[in-house]
Amino acid sequence: MIVVPVQQGENIERALKKFKRKFEKTGVTKQLRARQQYDKPSVLKRLAKEHAIYVQQLHRNDD
Repeated sequence: MIVVPVQQGENIERALKKFKRKFEKTGVTKQLRARQQYDKPSVLKRLAKEHAIYVQQLHRNDD
């Protein structure tokens, strides 16, 4: 459960912004989107491999 302590006199919009940030960090929406359709394990493995290659190329270009 996400708890956002609100101090006396704090703006409600600021508290909502904190809540949204915490909720986004939990990854619930990403997980729900992933569960909406079935992806074969081979497809997931291929996507992970492509992502790893992409990240390596980014780090190589930084140097």
